[in-house]
Amino acid sequence: MSQIELTHTFHAPRELVFKAFTDSEHLQHWWGPAGWAFHVSTSDIRSGGVLHYSQKPDDGDVMWVKFEYSEIITPERIVYTSYFSDEDGNVIRAPFDDTWPLRVEHTYRFLEQEGKTVLTMAGAPVSATEDEMKTFRDSQAMFQEGFSGTFAQLDSYLSAGSI
Repeated sequence: MSQIELTHTFHAPRELVFKAFTDSEHLQHWWGPAGWAFHVSTSDIRSGGVLHYSQKPDDGDVMWVKFEYSEIITPERIVYTSYFSDEDGNVIRAPFDDTWPLRVEHTYRFLEQEGKTVLTMAGAPVSATEDEMKTFRDSQAMFQEGFSGTFAQLDSYLSAGSI
C-alpha cells in the first residue's frame, strides 16, 4: 500500500482543532485551496455520515468531492474515504488526472501536547490499480503541498479566534 503521511502542529487546543474538522460551519472557512469558493451540499459529519461539497477556482470549473466517514472518535481520530463526485454524489474520475485513485482513505490523529495540537494525517489509495498507485506515489509533493496550504489556512482561522 502506498501511503503518504504528514504532520502539522496547530497552536490551539485539540478540542478546537477537532471541532474545525467536524463542524461544516467552521470547515467552510478554511478547507481547500486558497481563494477557491467552497460550498457544502450535505454535512453529516459522524461515523457513517458524509460530507459532500463543491469547490471552484476563480478561473476554472466546479469540482465536487465527497467524504464518507467510517470513524470519528472525539477528539482523537477521524477516518474517511474521499472521492471526486458529480453533483449527485456519484464517484467520478479526478478532473486533473485519469489515473488518480478513485478513492483515498484518510486517517487523522489529533494529539494534544502542551496546549498545542499535533495532527498526523495519512492518506492511502483504496483498491487502486498499479497505474493509480504509481500516480498517487508520484503525487506525494502535490499532496503534501496541498494539505500544508490548507492547514496554514486553518492556522490563520484559529489565530483569528473564529472558534
